[in-house]
Amino acid sequence: MTDHEWNVAEEQAEFVSNLPHPGGIVGALMPVAGFGVTLRNFFRPTVTEQYPTTPANIQPKYHGRHQLNRYADGLEKCIGCELCAWACPADAILVEADSNTIDAQFSPGERYGRVYQINYLRCIFCGLCIEACPTRALTMTNEIELAGPTREGLIYEKQDLLAPMHGRQLAAPHPMVEGTTDTNYYTGDVLAPTSEQEAWVRAHRPDDPTLPENNEHAHDSEAYIPHAEHAEPGVPTPLGAQRFTAPLMGGVGGGGIS
Repeated sequence: MTDHEWNVAEEQAEFVSNLPHPGGIVGALMPVAGFGVTLRNFFRPTVTEQYPTTPANIQPKYHGRHQLNRYADGLEKCIGCELCAWACPADAILVEADSNTIDAQFSPGERYGRVYQINYLRCIFCGLCIEACPTRALTMTNEIELAGPTREGLIYEKQDLLAPMHGRQLAAPHPMVEGTTDTNYYTGDVLAPTSEQEAWVRAHRPDDPTLPENNEHAHDSEAYIPHAEHAEPGVPTPLGAQRFTAPLMGGVGGGGIS
């Protein structure tokens, strides 16, 4: 050890950059290279969207208002598992489940979402809720117009979130397709309501607007699938478009038609 004081300047080596040092015209233009995007768009015409006078140009995959989907026969996909509510970082979703019964089957299986609320005063549209949903019951549309005059109006209830009826879908409640389980629904085997389901709804709710005789647009949708008695020869008939011969399965999960 010596009495020589340590000097930072003596120990500090000279910094050498590894970046290239081009010369000539390229080197002279490097300071303004960051303005490339600005210069490319400087002479392009300005496009101003006249929203809300004209509809906004929203991308199809934009994450907007939520939607609760239905199966092809009209039963609801939501099973009231509350995973979406647990996944929500803003605590914007409230779900209360209830049990399906033989006379009130709202979804395949044992449970359904009796209460479903989304508070759009809290929602941050992160999409974590739709990632957590095990049945793809909850998805997001590209609807962006969610403003309203009251705070209460921005708390959407289940009836506000349910997808509209299409084709021959029957409004719930009604029994599951005869001879099926909830697995058949989850795997996409049920593609349309059966005549037995229509008969059940007709017996319990003869004025239901989703019945074919009460719905003049029931056969106008591309999702319409004919019954087995009208199927084309040689074409396999999917579940929901045929008359099942399998025995009724007991319990709510089996969904047999009584």
